[in-house]
Amino acid sequence: MRYMVVVEKGVSSYGAFVPDLPGCIAVGETEAEALTLIEEAIQFHLEDLKVSGQPIPQPASKSAFVDVPLAA
Repeated sequence: MRYMVVVEKGVSSYGAFVPDLPGCIAVGETEAEALTLIEEAIQFHLEDLKVSGQPIPQPASKSAFVDVPLAA
């Protein structure tokens, strides 16, 4: 499965979360580390859902960029 991951830059770290998997988050010192850790978090999250007999959410989130002109 391919889930969309949102990565946010903080003051001293990067955070990552998966909109389709509430509670599935990771934090790393670099963007690359955050992405590695969120991949592991997704695997653990899906495994936990499966073991507990809960349905696996299908990936549904999408992303887009919107250009907005700067106010003068």
